Amino acid sequence: MKETIFETLKNLSFTEYEAKAYLALLEESPLTGYAVAKNSGVPRSKIYEVLDSLAVRGDILVSPGNTPQYTPVPAKELIKNRRRVAEENFELAEKSLAEFERSASDRENIWNITGSNEILAKVKQCIASAKKRILIEVWKEEFEELEPDLRKAANSGVNVTIIAYGKIASDFANVYLHYMGDKITDEYGGRWIVVSADDSEVVAGIVSLGKDSRAAWTRHVGLVMPITEVIIHDLYLMEIMEKHRELMEESFGENLVNLRRKFSIYPDFKKHYFK
Repeated sequence: MKETIFETLKNLSFTEYEAKAYLALLEESPLTGYAVAKNSGVPRSKIYEVLDSLAVRGDILVSPGNTPQYTPVPAKELIKNRRRVAEENFELAEKSLAEFERSASDRENIWNITGSNEILAKVKQCIASAKKRILIEVWKEEFEELEPDLRKAANSGVNVTIIAYGKIASDFANVYLHYMGDKITDEYGGRWIVVSADDSEVVAGIVSLGKDSRAAWTRHVGLVMPITEVIIHDLYLMEIMEKHRELMEESFGENLVNLRRKFSIYPDFKKHYFK
């Protein structure tokens, strides 16, 4: 029968020596460490290490003194404690695995968001999740709504960098005024927003069409990487235009208009994304 109980205790995470020591105390207690070793067959060189492990786990109790004595937690209480710990671990595992599964799904999916209010709500969630850096291309109209969220992120230590379309002033972020400013709205026929948080998730889309606005949110690296790098390359261009505007415009026209026309596919040189 003892062999069966040994196996049962091993299934409850007891080592062989721990099982022997606990059963010896169930048969007779309280006992000194020396007596537990003698009654259980656990080597005396190991007994105090074994008893300490049982005590830390809450399987036995120790009475302090010059010669400590040990007594077991009753078997029913031991099983009750083990069941409680197991249930807690199962609940934690269920929650953690579900979150991991959802996160893994998020990393592979691209989610469509409809409506300007809904898009901005997702942008705010993205901003709140950032721990290191936020890169955002935004018009002043949307910036006014997002300003409190961006400020809160900056106050928590997040680096906030803004490519601003229109006059945006900020005392908490690095602001780069786009060299075309408001003129680009006419060329594109609308306003967009692009946000990258910690180089791990992005929101990008059209925000000026009210309920018909469209954007995508994703953690898919196949989109996060190129979209983030496009923002960074825009920042490169802002820096270059700041220092060498005259030279650039001498080569490519005012506000680089000749470059924009070179790569346009429409006779009016406007963009026709919004149809």
